[in-house]
Amino acid sequence: MNNEIITTGKTVEDAVNAAVEALKASGVDAIEYTVIDEPKKGLFGIGAVPAKISATLKNKGAAIANDFITKLVADMQLDVTVKMSCEDDTCLIEINGSDAGVLIGHHGDTLDSIQYLANLAANKKVNGEKPAHVKVTVDAEGYRAKREETLRALARRMADKVLKQKRSVMLEPMNPYERRIIHSEIQNIEGVSTNSIGSENNRKIVIYLEEK
Repeated sequence: MNNEIITTGKTVEDAVNAAVEALKASGVDAIEYTVIDEPKKGLFGIGAVPAKISATLKNKGAAIANDFITKLVADMQLDVTVKMSCEDDTCLIEINGSDAGVLIGHHGDTLDSIQYLANLAANKKVNGEKPAHVKVTVDAEGYRAKREETLRALARRMADKVLKQKRSVMLEPMNPYERRIIHSEIQNIEGVSTNSIGSENNRKIVIYLEEK
């Protein structure tokens, strides 16, 4: 997969900004570029030559994941925009638009599957060469933050129930990411603790009273 693009503009800055938009990067700092042609004004506008650059995203694995998501939503003919931002070896791909909701699924299961595939794409070998490892998070319409707050509120409600009724509560099966949120929230509540039981995708969290 070739992630290099060629862009032009009246100035090098214009060409760079066009590359940032075309690559769906978070900003100039997220791309690498080489100036192919410097701009020339020409005489009375005749013979003017625009600036031309070649550009790629700095993280090649992230670029592959970004291409994967962009092609996916295009093939699905969804009315959405895709934007990626990276910090070191961690990247966030945000999908927003009127059709973004169809990518979320029940409790984010569809979104999690897309994220899993994006990470596979980002970290696979290309032409026998494996890119630097990158962790990709895929979000749609800010779902991740909303789901986290929902889970933290659930943890607080269930902890209160355990404290009042003096008996353990078992939650529905959750993926590792969601279980970590529950564990984290319960750690801040005195008198209760958590444990995970089950196996594979059927692991559940039990909230129970701590022994005095």
